[in-house]
Parts: sequence; structure tokens; C-alpha cells
Amino acid sequence: MSLESIAEDFARNVAEHTDAIWRGDRTGGRKYTKRYIAAFKKLRAHGDAGRDALAALLTHARMDVRVKAATYLLSDRPTQARPVLEEAAKGKGMIPFLASQTLKYWEEGTWSLDVD
Repeated sequence: MSLESIAEDFARNVAEHTDAIWRGDRTGGRKYTKRYIAAFKKLRAHGDAGRDALAALLTHARMDVRVKAATYLLSDRPTQARPVLEEAAKGKGMIPFLASQTLKYWEEGTWSLDVD
């Protein structure tokens, strides 16, 4: 499986997760969360090349995918991830709120991505 296809899998599952949440389907939401975390772990295992594949999603058409990719890249690539989160945080709704919370914790120095 190519890194690009793993990144596409990450994006697809983030989108499915968001859609499940909007439908009120928590079980489906958890299923897709596990899948996008698994895709992230595969990308992370490839070091910079995996991060490059994930960074390609920072321009994805869906805001939820951009924000999730930025969230997962924030510790390793803050100069790429932060502007995506800042732009999303200007909006209203669930995804902008999550972006603003991520930035808040980053600014406070309490940000931690715990997916191990």
C-alpha cells in the first residue's frame, strides 16, 4: 500500500467519523476513529515520508480532514499545521471549535497527541 493510499484512507475515515457523529452514530464514529488512527500510525512509521503524505491533506476539500491532519502534524510540523488550524478556528461549528481548542492547548504548552 502506498503512502498516498494510506493518507487517503486516513482522510476517508476522518470524513466518515465526522458524518457518523452528525448522524448521532457513536458506534460508527468510534469505528472510524480507530481506522484513521491506524492509518496515522502507518504513516508515522514511515518518518518524514509519512508526514509528507499526511501534510498533503492540509489542503483537502473537507475542513474536518484538514483540521485532523493538522492536529496530527502539529507537534512535528507546527509551521505547516498551525495556519490550517488558525484558519479553521475562525469559523463556527464543531470543527472550528476543535481547531481552536487544539490551538489553545498548544499555546498553553499542554498539547499532547496520545495515539500510542
